[in-house]
Amino acid sequence: MPRNGSPAPAAAPSRPRRPREETRLALVRRARRINRELAVLYPDAHCELDFTNPLELLVATILSAQCTDRRVNAVTPALFARYRTAEDYAAADRAELEGMIQSTGFFRAKTNNLMKLGHDLSERYGGEVPGRLKDLVTLPGVGRKTANVVLGNAFDVPGITVDTHFGRLARRFGWTEETDPVKVETEIGELIPRKDWTMLSHRLIWHGRRICHARRPACGACPLARLCPSFGEGPTDEAAAAKLVKPGPFS
Repeated sequence: MPRNGSPAPAAAPSRPRRPREETRLALVRRARRINRELAVLYPDAHCELDFTNPLELLVATILSAQCTDRRVNAVTPALFARYRTAEDYAAADRAELEGMIQSTGFFRAKTNNLMKLGHDLSERYGGEVPGRLKDLVTLPGVGRKTANVVLGNAFDVPGITVDTHFGRLARRFGWTEETDPVKVETEIGELIPRKDWTMLSHRLIWHGRRICHARRPACGACPLARLCPSFGEGPTDEAAAAKLVKPGPFS
């Protein structure tokens, strides 16, 4: 894959629309074709947060809000060595914990969430991370996106993770016109088989980070161009587009 070249600032593209002539059946077929081709394009797609157990992934995902996976992965080795259990987070020294996660941003709010998380896990779930969406979303700092990351990657329970990349690409592909993450999750869940939800999330995120950028998507270098109704929002010249491709990894 060609190497980077930072995209120059550009006006935000208009929201893509589903092709008018596309039937529901055609949409489903095209969405599943894109899913299959993404699987070929990114055979190694995975969660780029480092973890060894559900608690570590839950903590890392909370820390990743408004922060890069790379930065979180730089912080978590020392953090996970210091805080090994939910009880450790519940009993943490606030100043110490804040200092360890400060570089991830919003560290005071994240410290509050991690300490409350440790308390709730200890009191309500015996110190273990629950493996059900309805339980996870009741925990401090945990919304549907975080819950689906944990379910899909720590418990092998299929889930759709609607982050900014996923939502952007879903709209560009014409899979949805929604901007609300829950509505996006629902609509995409009706297009793609449940067994593929977790890996689809990884693949769309990887494609969004590498090729289908927010400001200048590398349309001319995109293997999915023929299937995308938004082709042309970025440079269509192959050489120009190739300069925008970022190969990763991003962790």
